[in-house]
Amino acid sequence: MKSRRDFIQKLTLGAGILPLAFSFTPYKKHQYISDVQDGPVLKVAIMGLGSYGNRVAEAMKDSKRAKVTGVISGTPSKIKEWQSKYNIPDKNCYNYKNFDAIKNNPDIDAVYIITPNALHHSQCLRVAAAGKHVICEKPMSINAKEGQEMVDACKKAGVHLLIGYRMHFEANTLEVIRLRNEGEFGTVKFFQGLAGFKIGDPNQWRLNKELAGGGAMMDIGIYAINGSRYMVGEEPIWVTAQEVKTDPVKFKEGVDETITFQLGFPSGVVASCLSTYAFSYLDKFFLVGDKGFAEMQPSTGYGPIKSWTHKGRLDLPHVTHQTVQMDQMAAIIFDGKKPKVPVDGEEGLKDMKIIDAIFEAVKTGDKVALKL
Repeated sequence: MKSRRDFIQKLTLGAGILPLAFSFTPYKKHQYISDVQDGPVLKVAIMGLGSYGNRVAEAMKDSKRAKVTGVISGTPSKIKEWQSKYNIPDKNCYNYKNFDAIKNNPDIDAVYIITPNALHHSQCLRVAAAGKHVICEKPMSINAKEGQEMVDACKKAGVHLLIGYRMHFEANTLEVIRLRNEGEFGTVKFFQGLAGFKIGDPNQWRLNKELAGGGAMMDIGIYAINGSRYMVGEEPIWVTAQEVKTDPVKFKEGVDETITFQLGFPSGVVASCLSTYAFSYLDKFFLVGDKGFAEMQPSTGYGPIKSWTHKGRLDLPHVTHQTVQMDQMAAIIFDGKKPKVPVDGEEGLKDMKIIDAIFEAVKTGDKVALKL
């Protein structure tokens, strides 16, 4: 089965041989060092022990401020494997029926929800009701209505809701944002975001509308949506979109195969983006202003991220994204740290509002106004 995670990993492994159309002069790189201070360790239960859950747990072995202390799964054999691998006691193991009991478990501070999209909403509400912080993989939900309910529930419970936007802590991404803020590219004029791969197994949950809430847009297109916002540095005010479906058997009603969409920003910047499950090798961001440009390819893979500007290569050193993410999230929860790019529930909700509008634009053919 070919999944987004298989594709991202393969693409980034080959990034070092990516041919460039021109050469670059040396570039003076901004030095990024960890600004997470020593402090309490975030005790995390992983909900959903699939491939990405494993990736997060492995990355957390190198975290200074986060540790896997519990698991929640509907598969007893997976629980046993994780217990052995991460030294998790029986009292910290739960299934999807009884995990509300985490309320009384001091070994768990937060639950990282890594389950199919349609399950995020109900699971988030239950975790919040148990008084634990919520870390939720993106997309945070299957629509903005559910996303808003998740935000409201966590606020009412007095717990954090953080979304797994690992790129918000990635060094190359932050460097491009810094350069844009300092005027390196002049007035931003245009952004392009391409995100896609050819999906495999037609029976997987990502092609099941009831579990995924859609198709490529929810899974991979959200990278281009989110990326357009942090690369441009504004919030879009309108969207137009067009859908192409070449395989209606594999991509049933409500499961998008390929969508091209355009976002308009207050300054006049337009973002042109593509989301697809029909073909591979799409993981690219391009930002251009009247004085220069920045390009990233791969732009959202597991790393290393390859990046350059009109002045030369960036390619800042790679640190496992999920390791950095979990350390930073611990600092957000315990230290009140404010990340350079937000990862809270409101940030996730903005992307859900845009996705809702994209689906509306596809259906109606209209330019849809956005109010984020």
